[in-house]
Amino acid sequence: MKAVVTGAAGGLGKAIAFSLSGNDGDVLAPGKEELDVSSPSSVKGFFESADDVDLLVCNAGIAIDKTIAKMTEEDWSRVIDVNLKGAFLCAREVSRAMAKRRSGHILFISSFSALHPPVGQANYSAAKSALLGMMKSMAQELGRRNVRVNAVIPGFMDTKMTAALSDQIKQDVLGRHVLGRYNTPEAVADFITYLHQHMPHTSGQVFNLDSRIV
Repeated sequence: MKAVVTGAAGGLGKAIAFSLSGNDGDVLAPGKEELDVSSPSSVKGFFESADDVDLLVCNAGIAIDKTIAKMTEEDWSRVIDVNLKGAFLCAREVSRAMAKRRSGHILFISSFSALHPPVGQANYSAAKSALLGMMKSMAQELGRRNVRVNAVIPGFMDTKMTAALSDQIKQDVLGRHVLGRYNTPEAVADFITYLHQHMPHTSGQVFNLDSRIV
């Protein structure tokens, strides 16, 4: 199995790559220097040299949180370009070969903010919710070629992306978890590995992995 995990410099990306590697996977885990998902030429060049990819995990993402009044067009475009356009560019590249081989799996990393967006995340929640729509459309399109497309909502985790949040915000988020605890990158990564290896008949689905009620 050959897998590509985008945005692998972050905590979740590293955990996914490690879990897949531990299950006899040949895993490519590029950082931004190797694969800038917002650049069509970077994406095309990377996947041309990656050969046949069995699993693509579109994990690359950024957040620039601001209220609408303070959000610039650059803030909006940058978040959309990385989180949504980047996933589209990467999925488009691998889907062609997957459809031809009649085998493959594309997995989008979405966010709880796609379903219950907080204040200040208009750009991020727009991108992550759009991923779910794109996933459902692609699952129907590619299913006839035996290519699976799914999405995972990892839940709140202690990673670089959440490190800058205030303790009050973290406590407020924790209070909405019915189990009273956050998810972990390792648990999410192991679920993704299981989904890919042991659920071959599952496509077009959204998996919410923490204990907040959807």
